Amino acid sequence: MTTTTTTTTTTVIERKKRFSAAKLLVEGRAFLALILIIVVFSILSPNYLTVENLLIMASHVAIYAMLGMGMLLVILNGGIDLSVGSTLGFSAIIAGFLLQGVPIHLLGITLVPSVPVVVLLSVGIGALVGLVNGILVARFKVAPFVATLGMLYAVRGLALLMTDGLTINDLAGEEALGNTGFEWLGFNRILNIPIGVIIMIVVALVLGFVLGRTKWGRWLYASGGNERAAELSGVPVKRVKVWVYVGSGICAAIAGLILASTLTSASPTAGDSYELTAIAAVVIGGAALTGGRGNVRGTLLGAFVIGFLSDGLVIVGVSAYWQMVFMGAVIVVAVLLNTLQYGRRKRPAAPPAPPAPGGPASTDPTPVQEAPAPAETR
Repeated sequence: MTTTTTTTTTTVIERKKRFSAAKLLVEGRAFLALILIIVVFSILSPNYLTVENLLIMASHVAIYAMLGMGMLLVILNGGIDLSVGSTLGFSAIIAGFLLQGVPIHLLGITLVPSVPVVVLLSVGIGALVGLVNGILVARFKVAPFVATLGMLYAVRGLALLMTDGLTINDLAGEEALGNTGFEWLGFNRILNIPIGVIIMIVVALVLGFVLGRTKWGRWLYASGGNERAAELSGVPVKRVKVWVYVGSGICAAIAGLILASTLTSASPTAGDSYELTAIAAVVIGGAALTGGRGNVRGTLLGAFVIGFLSDGLVIVGVSAYWQMVFMGAVIVVAVLLNTLQYGRRKRPAAPPAPPAPGGPASTDPTPVQEAPAPAETR
């Protein structure tokens, strides 16, 4: 009897160890993937792991991370935002349009706003796009996929109309007009750290605090986990839903400003397909597409995985077509791992009730209705 008990205990311990190792691999997949990418490309190219190249790649990652953090808010709420790429391009066009001067033909003058005003107006445009998305989804009950898909085309079309499909070049401004300094976002550094990376870090810290330490963050996780239960608990579900889309629009606009400043030009097609990159960063970071699960740290790791992988493929000379194959494979694997991590287990069927002692089994043909299972906690 003692031998059997010892064997059973050993088997249980071994199973727990295997389960813990598997769980650790699944939950830490983004970090492990990032380490693997760095090791592989460092072996393939001696220039990959240099300090300067890491800073350049981090500045590229900042754009993906800004889009990803905005997308994280929406996905935590159980939605999706397909308009972030178009919002990125549109905010860059607004900035370029303002820096070139806004002619007022009625008065015969041209207004040339300063760079801070340009930045605020461009970010405000991003917030406005997000507000429209939020109102459509929260107030008019339009499916997030449909609402943001429509906004994707509408915003991209406005950008093309404003520029006739052309790129706005030379955003440096003129000293006589007082609108110089826009390139500061893309080229300047503080303590040798690119400004875009610093902005990414600041936004990540603020967003992490909001999600983890504020009542609004708890509302977001609650409404994304179970919207009906959150509403019955007094959570302003509609207001939260509107604000997550506003936040996504703001993050996309900031990413657009960083990209335009880096390129010193604004293209109406900038950010094309970036919405898929943003979703990929969130998924790779371990967030559940069903809502209620995810964090900023994971999204940042997902953005670094995408950025370091894409830049590494370019450095070693991999064809652009193969780059798409690799990126698609990474996204598919991430979704599969998310399914393993968050997949729900089926509850076993309840056993039939035993007949009353001393009496025959019931012959009542009316089926007995089972009590509903308790709601799954998140």
